[in-house]
Amino acid sequence: MKRTQPAAGADDDAVYVPPLPEHEESIQHSLFGEILDWMLAPLLLLWPMSIAITYLVAKSIANQPFDHALEDSVTVLAQQVKEADGKVVARLAGSARDILRADDVDNVYFQITGPRGELVDGDREIPLPSPDDAERSGRVHFRGETLHGAPVRVAYAWVNLRPLADPRTDPPLALVQVAETLDKRAQLANAIIKGVILPQFIILPVILALVWFALSRGLSPLAQLQERIRARPPDDLSPIDPRQVPEEISPLVGSLNDMLARLADTIAAQKRFIADAAHQMKTPLAGMRMQSELALRQGDPEEIHRSLEQLAKSSESATRLVNQLLALARAENQPHAGLAFAPLDLGQLARTVVGDWVQASFAHEIDLGYEGPDAPVEIAGNALMLRELLSNLIDNALRYTPPGGSVTVRVRLEAGHALLEIEDTGPGIAPAERRRVFERFYRILGTTASGSGLGLAIVREIAQQHGADIVILDNPHAPHKKFPGSLFRLTFPLPMTPESDAA
Repeated sequence: MKRTQPAAGADDDAVYVPPLPEHEESIQHSLFGEILDWMLAPLLLLWPMSIAITYLVAKSIANQPFDHALEDSVTVLAQQVKEADGKVVARLAGSARDILRADDVDNVYFQITGPRGELVDGDREIPLPSPDDAERSGRVHFRGETLHGAPVRVAYAWVNLRPLADPRTDPPLALVQVAETLDKRAQLANAIIKGVILPQFIILPVILALVWFALSRGLSPLAQLQERIRARPPDDLSPIDPRQVPEEISPLVGSLNDMLARLADTIAAQKRFIADAAHQMKTPLAGMRMQSELALRQGDPEEIHRSLEQLAKSSESATRLVNQLLALARAENQPHAGLAFAPLDLGQLARTVVGDWVQASFAHEIDLGYEGPDAPVEIAGNALMLRELLSNLIDNALRYTPPGGSVTVRVRLEAGHALLEIEDTGPGIAPAERRRVFERFYRILGTTASGSGLGLAIVREIAQQHGADIVILDNPHAPHKKFPGSLFRLTFPLPMTPESDAA
């Protein structure tokens, strides 16, 4: 059963519990068992097929020597069949009959018939071959029959009674057949099968044991890698040496190293944030404590009021510092959390943010304006983060522009890019300082305006996430050389459209 978010009106402090994984996704598979199944399953399936093929081959091998013996018997009998005074005779002595039938396992039958199918000698029960069963030549042929309810192997041949007659005439032919039951053949086939199959019953467990041992040895590097990872200290995020693992595991180790590098960056950012927050909060907190202690010692209401005003200013500065630290942390962690981009109108966003800062510009006695095209300037970005970026740039411009000056926010299109420009008529930034002002907590020497030095660091993080380039130039529209002003220009890539893809 899945857990869902609490409904409206529920306790606001309730923690969202993500849904449990599906049953199919929670099943863990053993790599050892998976490989073992894929190796042993074909082996166990092919083993019965091997037995069946072995049985058929054994029967074929067992038939060959006994067929040769039957062929020899037919040949010997055929040599004894002659024609005398128009009759077919077989010159078989009694001893020859005994030798022919001498078999202590199988029953042997023979039959000699004349050209008209009359029985000359032997057993009448042997069936005659079909007229189309074989060509009537002197060669020995074989077929299977059933005699007295038992299967027999029959060898037969046609004997030409007048070998010296004209070949163009049809000579009289006698038929010689010898039949034998199949007991010896079955015994030989069974012996062959036993000689082949019985060793397999011994070899198969050995094969299984060797496969098990080989898999255990082959997967041992995974167990060793697991032990090395478990033996690491909790704070050790150094990459795993890929040379100590097999080649097949190297891609996995590479992915782990990438994950460790990202985790190390995240932890370093968190440590840096905690150190920066602790360092920067010392001064305002110490000032607030000093102002509160001073107010407690004062007896004059005016002095107490003055101390409380200073305490309020200090708390305002501390609040702004905390907000900027949180904004910087959020901006730095967005790539890891997955920043959601959506199409938005950069001009509309800039107009809205400028409207939010109009009252603050009145307090600073600065003319705050906006310039932009009437048509939408669409980019792909996160509206919340871009509002934070623009707010920091406008706040920075208002703080450093003297009263009576101007700050202009401009949006325009140029060379297939969207440009966002913020120009002011302040003291400007020297070229040597323009790279360093984006560092956190860095402030130009001699600056009297209040600030924490985090605003431009936040701007740089958000610009990098949106693939935007940011440069600082002199304001070309500055009215006084004493105040060259600054021009912050951000260049955003335009989203891809079907027309641009085709181009």
